[in-house]
Amino acid sequence: MLYSLVKPVLFSLDPELAHDVSLDMLQLFHRLLPNRRIDKPVRIMGLDFPNPVGLAAGLDKNADYLDGLGKLGFGFIEVGSVTPKAQPGNPQPRIFRLVRKQSLINRMGFNNDGVDHLLQNVGERKRDFVVGINIGKNLATPVDQALSDYCLGFEKVYRQADYIAINISSPNTPGLRDLQNEAALDALLSAVSQLRLKLEDQHQFRRPLALKLSPDLAAEAIPAVAALLRKYSVDGLIVTNTTISRDGVQGQPFADESGGLSGLALRDKSRQVLSDFQRELVDDIPIISVGGIDSAEEARLRFELGAKLVQLYTGLIYRGPGLVSAIARAL
Repeated sequence: MLYSLVKPVLFSLDPELAHDVSLDMLQLFHRLLPNRRIDKPVRIMGLDFPNPVGLAAGLDKNADYLDGLGKLGFGFIEVGSVTPKAQPGNPQPRIFRLVRKQSLINRMGFNNDGVDHLLQNVGERKRDFVVGINIGKNLATPVDQALSDYCLGFEKVYRQADYIAINISSPNTPGLRDLQNEAALDALLSAVSQLRLKLEDQHQFRRPLALKLSPDLAAEAIPAVAALLRKYSVDGLIVTNTTISRDGVQGQPFADESGGLSGLALRDKSRQVLSDFQRELVDDIPIISVGGIDSAEEARLRFELGAKLVQLYTGLIYRGPGLVSAIARAL
């Protein structure tokens, strides 16, 4: 009810300003808010999730708002994408609303304050929800040297993350999606897996590893990717990131802006990639579904298609925070 009153005000603002204002207010007043979480415990990737509804990476890049977001009822929150060094991202404006299609286009470009800042915010204390950290590479790092950024990020966040997600699927860092090619992905997962073994010996615990992929991945590439996930004992697959396709939004205001498309316009692609990977992986590797989930009915469908967890982003912006508990209650 409250969000229906606030939404017209937020939507009258520039999208990035509205994002910052709403999160700042949430964090400022979070101590006054009741915890809206509905417990539907699930155990996935060796972790106990209070419920299977999570926040996708990108909304809280620096873990600045964990306490406020935690009051909305999420079973898990994925922060980032974070890079080894701070970077400003792309010039503004870089977020565009396609209101008639309940979608967004963003070309943020991994804007963040760097991994050390994020880790200060995450801190050492245990929260009553799972915290994943999503890592990426710096814009200035050539793609053929991306391994160094991913390994550095992985090592830095290893101790404080509940799980670590590797993002090689953002369309807003030039060349990043090339890392989804079979040879490049093999090299990346090999290096990270070797590092994980070393860190496991050092810390005496094993952090789950997830991989976040693009909805624009060619269908014929999926079997090879699935084989690599098994080969390197990846613990989870996150599908999907945003799409560069403009199917279904042609002619809409801002549809020609560059960047990744999310929200309702991504729904069919996200469903399809989920189904394709589930067919290859069966239940060997759990799948986290994200992209176009804006109702309890849609979330229920994703579980029927094979997802073990779901994440929200654009649906949260259009439907409001009540969507979190509505989905958890309906499951």
